[in-house]
Amino acid sequence: MTDASALPGQPRGGALSGPATARAVNVLAPNASAMTLDGTNTWIVAEPDSGLAVVIDPGPLDDGHLRNVVDTAEKAGKRIALTLLTHGHPDHAEGAARFAELTGTRVRALDPALRLGDEGLAAGDVVSVGGLELRVVPTPGHTADSLSFHLPADRAVLTGDTVLGRGTTVVAHPDGRLGDYLDSLRRLRSLTVDDGVHTVLPGHGPVLEDAQGAVEFYLAHRAHRLAQVETAVENGHRTPAEVVAHVYADVDRSLWPAAELSVRAQLDYLSEHGLI
Repeated sequence: MTDASALPGQPRGGALSGPATARAVNVLAPNASAMTLDGTNTWIVAEPDSGLAVVIDPGPLDDGHLRNVVDTAEKAGKRIALTLLTHGHPDHAEGAARFAELTGTRVRALDPALRLGDEGLAAGDVVSVGGLELRVVPTPGHTADSLSFHLPADRAVLTGDTVLGRGTTVVAHPDGRLGDYLDSLRRLRSLTVDDGVHTVLPGHGPVLEDAQGAVEFYLAHRAHRLAQVETAVENGHRTPAEVVAHVYADVDRSLWPAAELSVRAQLDYLSEHGLI
């Protein structure tokens, strides 16, 4: 068995659902799969002494899960006052409209198509509810509309699918772009260096105790994969499928379709920079 402290980001062991920091509680959605890991993490975030809470990523359209989120908040003496989305993929956002019905909340997101209410989210916005402060950090790359939320009081960042609690994420070409993703990882690294962020509250998988280590691992992984893809093309593997079969030969074949999205994003990046 591998010591968790030796893994990238130092993933926290134990149950995924439940309190993660002084202000953040996870309710795990029952949608585990190869792509969603243990399931979607739905985060309830609130000041300890406040009766108001924010929910980030209600998750799939699963009424039992959505009601469980509401019940979890109410048992803690919290009323859900606002819903936020990290991005629009169904495993994070499909349940948002139904959740808004259950809670009477607005839904704020970067993508106007996902919003319920007049307010969206943009870089530099500060979301304040019941004394809670969340700072909006644009982190495109996994998708064009991906956002993270900096929780300064807990020295934490909620990353959606930009950084996962286990493994690495997909650059979902063509909506996701590798150049944007690398910029987003550098932006998150700046939070760890300049703002003291040490905890990652991801959209899937366990909490990470070493935010800087996790982001550095992601940057190194992307550089390594990009070099592998470049070499594969130089060796005559021209199509995305051929590159995947060569570079991702050690990865479960069920994940190859997702890997092909990342490869397409990498090929675009290499072409844009005149490297292939």
